[in-house]
Amino acid sequence: MSGITITFVAVAAMVVLFATNLVPAAVAALGAALVLYASGVLTIDQALAGFGDPTVLFIGALFVVSASLDASGVTAWVGRLLTRHAGQSARRLLLLTMLLASILAALIGVSGAVSALLPVVILAAVRTGRSPSQLLMPLAFATHAGSMLVLTGSLVNVLISNAKRELGLPGLGFFDLTVIGLPLLAGTIAIVLLLGDRLVPRRTGRAIPEDFSRHSGTLVAQYGLFDDLSWLEVPYGSPLIGTKRATLELGNDPTLGIIALRSAQDGPEPVDRVVLVGDILVLRGEAAAIERFATEHRLIRRQTGRPAEVGQALFNPTSGFAEVVIPPRSRQIGQAMFPGMITPNGDLMVLALQRRGESLGPSPTVLAAGDTLLLQGDWAALEALVRDPDVLVVDNPDLVRRQTVAFGGAGRIAIAVLAVMVLLLATGAVPRVVAGLGAACVLLALRVLTIEQAYRAINWTALIIIASLMSLAIAMEQTGAAQAMARALVDLVGNARPHALLAALFVLTALLCQLISSTATALIVIPVALSASGTIGVSPRAALVSVAVAAAACFLSPLAASVNLMIQGPGGYRFGDYWKLGSVLMVWFFLIGVYLVPVFWPV
Repeated sequence: MSGITITFVAVAAMVVLFATNLVPAAVAALGAALVLYASGVLTIDQALAGFGDPTVLFIGALFVVSASLDASGVTAWVGRLLTRHAGQSARRLLLLTMLLASILAALIGVSGAVSALLPVVILAAVRTGRSPSQLLMPLAFATHAGSMLVLTGSLVNVLISNAKRELGLPGLGFFDLTVIGLPLLAGTIAIVLLLGDRLVPRRTGRAIPEDFSRHSGTLVAQYGLFDDLSWLEVPYGSPLIGTKRATLELGNDPTLGIIALRSAQDGPEPVDRVVLVGDILVLRGEAAAIERFATEHRLIRRQTGRPAEVGQALFNPTSGFAEVVIPPRSRQIGQAMFPGMITPNGDLMVLALQRRGESLGPSPTVLAAGDTLLLQGDWAALEALVRDPDVLVVDNPDLVRRQTVAFGGAGRIAIAVLAVMVLLLATGAVPRVVAGLGAACVLLALRVLTIEQAYRAINWTALIIIASLMSLAIAMEQTGAAQAMARALVDLVGNARPHALLAALFVLTALLCQLISSTATALIVIPVALSASGTIGVSPRAALVSVAVAAAACFLSPLAASVNLMIQGPGGYRFGDYWKLGSVLMVWFFLIGVYLVPVFWPV
């Protein structure tokens, strides 16, 4: 069996496995690469070359950069802005989503745009009561159109520009493709707005997050944290000055409980800091007990703060609270706890306790299975509760923090790093992979993201599939399979008019892009386009730009582009969902690539 035949069989088998879901997609893609090695079509280095490819590393780095925007509250902030401006209008939400996606794709590429906006769009969909699948496919497809807005929107654009230079022609300017990109984007948006409801399925992904926008208010109301509050200021001469909050004694009065300790600067406070002059103790308890405590420790009673101020003291970029349940056989059963108590490890404080939905009051309570506790502390300590076998966390603190914490310093750092990365990508000062990996390293070094969060942020399945598909591209080129297809298509066109050649090149490029990466497709088709255009007498500039438009038309399957794979799980899409909307968009891209391109680059 020839190498061409083996390559076609491997590709066909992989597509069938993808479509039928008989095995995980990553296994199917990697298995195809291994089959090509076992059959002798590729060497082991060629079969696994994608796993060290800069493009794969760049995409992995973009996952980390995207996660930093999410973890620092930027995506939640953008999601709130998106939801606020969209209101209850589904069309406005869809329009704003696609515009934002296309602009970001032009700056950092389709993978970066989808990685950054994926959690934003899911959050906006949840908050507006829409199915995420109705937004995610338009999101991904808008980035394909956005990649044609400027030169740096796609690596294919850069390859086209380099090919022109090699011919002795001027390369593409940064905005040369805008005259094509704007119609592509406008048509894409119009088609989605007009036909999207009928062509995009309504599905629920495997992991749609809950809406935690009102989470803190819900817990505050449930546990009555704002009932009977008193604010006491710590003046000079108070014996509490210098006392660690974790060891603060409330006069051994079980009827008193600490709700918060606020500094004079209103900054977020860790559990283990000491009491300073000007601090405010927010206590809950009986009036007589609070008066005795204030007199004993020379505290000054202040006007009771508003619930929003107390909420900010408890729930901010560095600290928050979490609800946990005591499970059966927990080692916490039989332990005595009370509101205001610091946990034995000293990093969390008990705000309230309930049993069967009823508050247990300020007195010490012996815990039993099924009791619920509201714990307050820094987010790292709260997130560690997820791994504690002695409690069951009701809502993951990491998800709560990402959605509800106000935009703060970490968010500004994340935006600044993203801006520098975009600048480096736009100017080409360094290779794309260097810009992406450098941004990821800076974010980790500045602790905007922990290394554990970075590992969790990377979509390893998508990376394995992308890396494996690169080996198929090598096989298509090395065995001559792609070239054989190209020659047959050019022979079919023959000496027909120029538009026929552009149509043939578009069809060839678009079909190959559904099977292998657009970059690999461009590398295969560019020499064919140049040879054919010279033979028929068509301008090579028009032929190359038409190839670039076709390479952006990656709509028909999740295999066609990495971003199509990124949205498949969260959107709950099946293999056959893509072609319905994708085929209509493919026709629009075909019309632009074949008939509008010659207007600006005469044939």
